Amino acid sequence: MIATFLTATAVVTLAEIGDKTMLLAIVLAARLKRPWAVVAGILAATVLNHGLSALVGAEVAGFLEARWFRWAVALGFVAMAGWILVPDALDDEEEPEVSDATHWLAAFLSTAIAFFLVEMGDKTQIATIALAARYHDVLTVAAGTTLGMMIADAPAVFLGDRLTRIIPLRLARIVAALMFAAIGFWQVVELLRA
Repeated sequence: MIATFLTATAVVTLAEIGDKTMLLAIVLAARLKRPWAVVAGILAATVLNHGLSALVGAEVAGFLEARWFRWAVALGFVAMAGWILVPDALDDEEEPEVSDATHWLAAFLSTAIAFFLVEMGDKTQIATIALAARYHDVLTVAAGTTLGMMIADAPAVFLGDRLTRIIPLRLARIVAALMFAAIGFWQVVELLRA
């Protein structure tokens, strides 16, 4: 059980480094200015996504590899690149008067929903499915892969939050959009080659 947990943690930590969800963590920390809410949202989304992934294991593996699903994910990256370039209405305006709890909840929910959706078909989700199919231990695999995501993404949130205090948000948006577009177009090229 310990070996399964450590294997799941190590596999997902290494797979997550430099992954699109790590980039998403940085972008959300910069946009939402609530790093703890972003980390909590990542945790909630990962627990749900990886828990379901481990539960269904090998049953879903064929669906996630379906060609139409891979096209949807690739085009989703291109769409995300365009969305990132659209500035928030509040970026250039004064924030309206709302409670800090409202800001925290909005940041948490935005992160949880975005992470859950972006994790669909991601290599860490597929790794979770494969590990659950291999070890037949849903709770241990889900706990290990969730910890792996947190080990990789939580530091990215806090580093990204501090980095965006130095680097202009507009430049960060452009770089993030280019990276998402590159990932999307790379996946499209891979699909066309197949």
